[in-house]
Amino acid sequence: MLKEEKLEITDSEWEVMRVVWTRKKATSKEIIDVLQDKKDWKPATTKTFIGRLVKKGALNTEASGKKFIYTAAVSEGESLKSLKAGLFNHICNTAVGKTIADLIAEATLSHDDIAMLEEVLQSKKKNAVDLIVCNCVPGQCHCKENLDMDCH
Repeated sequence: MLKEEKLEITDSEWEVMRVVWTRKKATSKEIIDVLQDKKDWKPATTKTFIGRLVKKGALNTEASGKKFIYTAAVSEGESLKSLKAGLFNHICNTAVGKTIADLIAEATLSHDDIAMLEEVLQSKKKNAVDLIVCNCVPGQCHCKENLDMDCH
């Protein structure tokens, strides 16, 4: 399996991967049909994204007669884990809590989802700290303006 932390997938490529992850195996026609209905993409557009994903090593290709069968070279779970880690690597430590709160506020959640989040937050309280240290590079820090914190 490919190391996901080195793989960068665009939003459009992510759509192709979701089809393959769901189906486990898919032909280009099957992928095209799903994304034509969902995204109104032309077949050539989808084929371009499939080709990019094969080139990046995210999709495996197996010939089956005149067709190619595509399977994921990266797992959905590991890709999501990498995506989450990437998000937090791109923002200041002091903004993580607000970012999580914003994501929750914007998401549609079930009662079970909310119960799970409450459980996680209760568990996090045991190891919570009083102050989060800024990890911004000097010249990139906006903590003073955004969070009224003097970090450096």
